[in-house]
Amino acid sequence: MKESINIIISGGGTGGHIYPAIAIANEIKLRYPSAKILFVGAKDKMEMEKVPQAGYSIKGLWISGIQRKLTLKNLLFPFKLISSLWKANQIINKFKPDVAVGTGGFASGPTLIMANRKNIPTLVQEQNSFPGITNKLLAKKAKKICVAYDNLERFFPASKIIKTGNPVRQDLLFIHTKREESLDFFELNKKKKTILVIGGSLGARKVNELVAFNLDFFKSQDVQLIWQCGKLYHDEYKIFNEEPYVQVHQFLNRMDLAYAAADFVISRAGASSVSELCIVGKPTIFIPSPNVAEDHQTKNAKAIVDRHGAILVKESELDTFPLVLETLLKDEGKQQSLSDNIKALALPNATNHIVNELEKLII
Repeated sequence: MKESINIIISGGGTGGHIYPAIAIANEIKLRYPSAKILFVGAKDKMEMEKVPQAGYSIKGLWISGIQRKLTLKNLLFPFKLISSLWKANQIINKFKPDVAVGTGGFASGPTLIMANRKNIPTLVQEQNSFPGITNKLLAKKAKKICVAYDNLERFFPASKIIKTGNPVRQDLLFIHTKREESLDFFELNKKKKTILVIGGSLGARKVNELVAFNLDFFKSQDVQLIWQCGKLYHDEYKIFNEEPYVQVHQFLNRMDLAYAAADFVISRAGASSVSELCIVGKPTIFIPSPNVAEDHQTKNAKAIVDRHGAILVKESELDTFPLVLETLLKDEGKQQSLSDNIKALALPNATNHIVNELEKLII
């Protein structure tokens, strides 16, 4: 291993790409305090805020994805791509990385393409059970592809695949010790069951509408809610904080305590959320977003549901939700089996395994 190492990490657009990237960076810094780490993200995306908050430098590219419907924004894509390839080339020439890591998202494409062209070894970290187009393209030249699910040989060269799992917040490994602290932190009624609703960092419109529509139902079940409605919806739903059994949060800064307080979880099925919930081990109802590339959230959820580790309610079937939840609330045997089965799928050492693979690429 070289005495001084430079590593570029690129990924973003959503928390599902950003937090794994930050977890990888933290593990590298733990092992190699003198390592220089530079992030590359997409301008105007949340990584430009979250990465500096985590203590790392970041450069932004003018890049975004192609819209699935015809739109004027798509006409800009070729210009954005050329601009981003040129800027990524500049960044790499100046920073001189020993290795480049891509965790998915728009910016990782140009960054790793230019790294590959310069014969800098690249590692791709694929969080989902169904890869996005960027990682499918990058996989052809990548040295290693770290994945979280089985059967990805359909998309990637089998010789490059290492099943590591997805990086998760390490504080989630100890939530079983934080129950009392979490109940006090959220000022919850200790005699009532708590349902945690998480729709992602920006929020999930259909999930929020479902919760708002069913508030009387939740009240009839004598449960209390920690409801993370997201940045885009907080102004609309914060009025429900007036209800004594409802807490509406734009964002949850202490996810470890939110998970510790929860008896049940209602969640989207983004890759990071699924990986976290496997470690948390609480009875979970997944409501996947159908509005993502290749419907990968449904595929992520089904990978757990097919092992009897969670319940799946599609957006097209939300009218069944009250019955599904009421049945689960009354069936302690079902609760226990869901909890046991989802825990069995956890891969808590993913970050360590990914950085182990990364080390092998740095000569």
